Order: sequence, then C-alpha cells, then structure tokens
Amino acid sequence: MLRRLSSAAVAFTAAAATMVVPATHAQAAAFKVLVFSKTAAFRHDSIPAGITAIRSLGSANDFTVDATEDANAFTTGNLAQYKAVIFLSTTGDVLNASQQTAFQSYVDGGGGYVGVHSASDTEYDWPYYGQLMGAWFKDHPAIQQATLKEEDRAHAATAHLGQTWTRTDEWYNYRTNPRANVHVLQSLNESSYSGGNMGDHPVTWCHPQASGRSFYTGLGHTQESYSDSNFRTLLLGGIRYAAKATNADCRPENGYTTLYNGSTTGWSQVGPGSFTNSDATLTSQGGMGMLYYAAKELGSYSLKLDWRMTGDSNSGVIVGFPPTNDPQTALNTGYEVQIDATDTADKTTGAIYGVKSADIAARDAALNPPGQWNTYELLVEGERLQVFLNGTKINDFTNTDPARSLQQGYIGIQNHGAGNEVAYRNIRIKELSGPSSSPSPSPSPSPSVSPSASPSASPSASPTPPTTSTTALRGVASNRCLDVNGASQSNGATVLIWDCNGGNNQKWTSTSASELRVYGNKCLDVNGAGTADGTAVIIWDCNGQNNQKWRFNSDGSITAVGANKCLDVSGTANGTKAQIYTCNGQNNQKWTRV
Repeated sequence: MLRRLSSAAVAFTAAAATMVVPATHAQAAAFKVLVFSKTAAFRHDSIPAGITAIRSLGSANDFTVDATEDANAFTTGNLAQYKAVIFLSTTGDVLNASQQTAFQSYVDGGGGYVGVHSASDTEYDWPYYGQLMGAWFKDHPAIQQATLKEEDRAHAATAHLGQTWTRTDEWYNYRTNPRANVHVLQSLNESSYSGGNMGDHPVTWCHPQASGRSFYTGLGHTQESYSDSNFRTLLLGGIRYAAKATNADCRPENGYTTLYNGSTTGWSQVGPGSFTNSDATLTSQGGMGMLYYAAKELGSYSLKLDWRMTGDSNSGVIVGFPPTNDPQTALNTGYEVQIDATDTADKTTGAIYGVKSADIAARDAALNPPGQWNTYELLVEGERLQVFLNGTKINDFTNTDPARSLQQGYIGIQNHGAGNEVAYRNIRIKELSGPSSSPSPSPSPSPSVSPSASPSASPSASPTPPTTSTTALRGVASNRCLDVNGASQSNGATVLIWDCNGGNNQKWTSTSASELRVYGNKCLDVNGAGTADGTAVIIWDCNGQNNQKWRFNSDGSITAVGANKCLDVSGTANGTKAQIYTCNGQNNQKWTRV
C-alpha cells in the first residue's frame, strides 16, 4: 500500500483531533455540512484556511458548518444531521470498519460527499471509497501554473468559468482515469505544465452514488486557493450539488460529438430574430425563429445541451422535422421539448409542447430556477422520445401521429420573441445504432436462434451460439445497464444496475459456452450456485459450471441455467443489485442491447 510520507505526517497537534466544533450562525440555515480533515499521512498546511473558507461560504449561502478530525463523528445517528460531508485534504486510513459502514450507508441513503485535493490520498484499502472518490492519488510534480479545460460549464461548480482557466496549484496524477465512471467537469492540459503523465487528465468530477451524490476536485493544495474567488465558487458549487441544493447531470458521459461549443459551422437560422454567439454561449433574441443544425439529418440519438433562462422566458428544442426555411413548419412536422418557466402543464418546461406534460413532480425536483443552468438529454430511439432534466427522466413519449416521425429529422433551438432570453451551451450528440437499441417495453425480436436480452449486463449483438459478441445490456424497467460495482475486477464483486456509460465494467461478452464475460476473464455468476429467489449475482473466475451459464429467452429475459430462474432487479435506482428470481414476465426481468 503506497503512501506519501513527510515529517508533517506526525506533526499535527492535539487541536487537530478535537470533536465536532459547531459553527456560529445567526439564522437557521437551509442545510448543514460536516468538514472532516483527519490526516494519517501527509498533512496540508492549507487545512485551516480551507475550514475558514467553507465556514465563510456557509455564512454567505445559508448553510452551517461543523468541523472535526475525530472519526468518532462517523456514526449513523450523527451523520444523519448533515446534507454533505467534506473530506478536506484527508490522507491515509482515517476510518475504522464500523465508521466506514456508517459512512457508506449515509451516502448510499442520500447523503453527499465532497472530496478536496488529497481526499484522493485516503482509504486505499476500502474499495467503496475508491468508487465514491473516483480515482486514487498516484504522484505529483512540483507546484506550478497549468491550464484547465472546462468540460462542463453548466454545473454550479464550473458555470462561472470560461472555456479555460489558468492557475497555480499542485497537480495530481491519478492511478486510473476515472472518466468511464464519473462526469468530468475539468481536465488538465498536460502541455501547459511539466509532470503530467495521464494524457487524458480529469481533475474535477461528479457522479451519482446510489441515492447520494459525489463531487471531487484535485485543486486546493495551497493556502492561496482558499482566498481565490474562482476556486471558492467552484467549491461552493460542489458543496451545493452534493447537498442537493442544486441539480446537475452528473451521469458519466462518453462518446458524444460536439455540435456547438462556440462554432456555429453547420447551423442555419430560419425565421425572424437570431442568436448572439459569445463565450461559447448562444443567446436568443427576437423571433419567433429557429437555429437548426442543418449539416446532418439524424435518426436514433442522445442529444445533450445546457440551457439557462431569465425570468419567465420561453424557448424550446425542436426535433424530428424535415429540412425547412420556416420555423412554424418545423413545429408542425416535428416535436418541441419546451423550456418555459410558467404555462399550462403541456406547454411548460419538460413538456412535449401541446402533446404531453412532463411528470411535474419529477420535473420540479430536478429543475434549477431561472438564472441557473440546466441540462437536457433528449433520447430519441425509433418513435420514442425520452426527456431527462439534470439526469432525471421527466417525460417519456411515443409518437403515433402518422404525419410525423422521430426516426429521421433535424434538431433545432428556438428563439421565441422579444423579451424571451434563453441561453444555450455545449450542444452535443451521440448517434445510436437505430431503433433496436430503444429501451421500449418490448425488446426488438432477434432473428437469431438464441433469444436475445439480458438482465443487466449480458452482451451479444448477435446471439447465435458459436458467435462471441460484446455489448451492454439495459434494463427495460430501469433504463440502466448491468454494471460491476466500482469497476472492481475482484472475485465476488457485486453486479448491479447503473446509468449506462460505456465503461468496461458494463461490457459483457456472450460466448459459445453460454457465459457472460466481463474484462475477458470474469463470468457473471450466481453466488454459491444458489437456487433461492433473491440469490445475489456476482462476478467470478470463469469455471464452466452451470451457475455461470445463461440462456437468452425470446421475451427479453435471461435464465440462469443452474437455478432455472431469471436475471432480475428489484428496483430501478442506481445501485440496485442484480439477483435471480422466479421468472414472471415483468419488465424488471427484461433487457435490451445498447
């Protein structure tokens, strides 16, 4: 187990081990956070400045702060009072087994985690912490100036920054690249400094963790960081995200192509009005018109874009229309996903305009108010259009109008009229293989002799027995993929469902031996060759036994051969564990390939 050691490793005082110290706050705060800064290895001299800065941020932003270096604060009862726990430059093994269990239950049950700088140099022997954090520290060069690329300018932590940010700090290299399992907010330009050795080099990221949230930044080594207004705003945004005081789409994101991030090449304005283009941001003015991506007609795809409205503004994203010089024709032949702070249910944010209201409760819980950024994902698969707001599904619509079709068309953004100011950033798309990848209630039939589908991670784009093929499997009920927890490659690692992200821990290979392999040498396995309902599904070294054999069925289910029961999940949330259960024909036992 590697550790960075220095003379400071043992140089903390008795004051560093005090119990929780409540902050003073004149008014009742909206929420409360705990700053934890225990060190068992190198100790950063910036910790006091960090605590002071977080207290100051709390006073100005309606949350209170407790600070401790006593791990005895990690009990179920004590943690319940906090919306987020901040690991401020912790190092080494700082929690014992019972404290780890309490903290895991806290986060998975809905609590927030914020890791700052050497929080990644912590708890190397605890696999759950590695998953929560995203990646562990490897090494670092000397403190120096470097340039960061802002990959997400909608998250509250980074929306205030430009496309790049140059600053001085201690720049960590990490043991693994976390990108497949987290949503990257900032990455380092390794050509801008000496000593980076990752190539693709994420440095700030976030991700959902079961029912909780995780945010990490590698910044914050120096005392000066905590008086830097840009860094303080980044830290505040991370805290507010983790505490669920603001929303963001922090699902891992890979495989997208930029349609707009400053350049309008390929875009055409039709109708009156226009969009200004400044700071890689399009802002509507006048109208009613539309700016549409005329360079390519699209079929099945995931379209993501960030948007922000001011006041009671009006705009929308229009999909599935043919080439046109008339924005009204686009509205009449395609569908508009609405952006509007106030209107009737079928004409406000998240609605398929005039056709289907969003799930208003889900929409309201996911929506950031006017003046803040939001992220849409419009998932078009065949004639099905699903709308995700800040990572939460808020609408699910299937076109049945024979005069319209979502299977082929263009996408555009609307400039609605004078006084309706809506801004857009980072429009990107991932084209899908076609309607067969749609997580529709009935999986597309397979022409193969071997019925296709898999509970969560079964592969097989072509299930013919002698064929070996690799894919992800998405649950029909959950719209999430079969996943190996924490990207672990250890025997016994839990298999569960998680947002589909293209990671290797979601890629399953079906073999002629009826196996479902991951990482090439591990098999989907019924734990202990069990046959009872609820027996866990794990990964294990492939051994050819019947508890590692799976049969694809024509209804989209997958049967564990040894137990003669179906691959099953008992819920739809991230982190729901896979199991076997008596086959019942329900959608939680059906899977589609993606």
